[in-house]
Amino acid sequence: MKFKAILNLTIALLCAGIASLASAEVYMLPAGEHDLVGEAEVIYNDNTPTLADMARLHNLGHEEIRIANPTVDFWLVPQGQKVTLPTRYILPRARRKGLVLNVPEMRLYYFPVACTGEEECEVATYPVAIGRMDWKTPLGTAHVTSKIANPAWNPPESIRREAEANGKILPAVVPPGPDNPMGAYALYLDIPGYRIHGTNRPYGVGMRATHGCVRMYPEDIETLFNEVSVGTDVQIVSQPVKFGWEGDTLYMEVHPPLEEDVESETHLEDLAMDQLGQMALERPFRMDNAEFQRALFERKGMPVAITLSAEPKKKPDRQTTARPL
Repeated sequence: MKFKAILNLTIALLCAGIASLASAEVYMLPAGEHDLVGEAEVIYNDNTPTLADMARLHNLGHEEIRIANPTVDFWLVPQGQKVTLPTRYILPRARRKGLVLNVPEMRLYYFPVACTGEEECEVATYPVAIGRMDWKTPLGTAHVTSKIANPAWNPPESIRREAEANGKILPAVVPPGPDNPMGAYALYLDIPGYRIHGTNRPYGVGMRATHGCVRMYPEDIETLFNEVSVGTDVQIVSQPVKFGWEGDTLYMEVHPPLEEDVESETHLEDLAMDQLGQMALERPFRMDNAEFQRALFERKGMPVAITLSAEPKKKPDRQTTARPL
């Protein structure tokens, strides 16, 4: 009964407050070397029943708000509960042009105009759902080949067989409408069978919930659909660990890696040290080992400053002043 009451309250909240849903935040990147956008926020719950509701209201995904608030009951948030909104991001290491999807982060970035660092430019960001472990979202480069509003869905035979094994019969064609899992808008890619599209199940956004496609909140795909043109570049990367500079401070952002990518207990640390070694060749820095290890352990998906002040101490502490090789 408690779950049913929560579900009914959630539906009522969304029906009453759909106009107040946050759309993607558009950030301005100044000219020069800037790798971070946004600011994390702390709010206190005011009649929002679940973290899933908060996620959609603030344009966040299921997993990113959950891991940022590990001690909060996901399905029953107390009135007045302190909640962290992880709305600060390190941009993925990729060409800042078109669409960039970081799969383990479950977040899409859109650069309307290529950012070269020579002048101010824009970037928007959206939470997404990605493919389940047995239906992985492919990595690589692609481009948008077409845009279709109110698309029909032609489920491939493999998906129809899976549905049948679970006791559900899928038709050869699912017409546009409320039962169509592609939602109201779709961007088709030149990777056969893969699309960026909406959904009739918004609570799956921010999770591994698809058959490989990229799923977005209905309000987000509508915005993106109207902004993106055919031919737009799409880069799909896997970066569970990201680094970025803000002034003279280096930040680190760690997300839980995809299950199939974890080869050892030191997987994330090995990835991080490889990247740090390359970055130190470009720009030497003094690393705070305690903050580095904290970010690796917590994996909260939020930027953590991992450099010490630029001026070295006369007697440096080995535990907090390691310089990557």
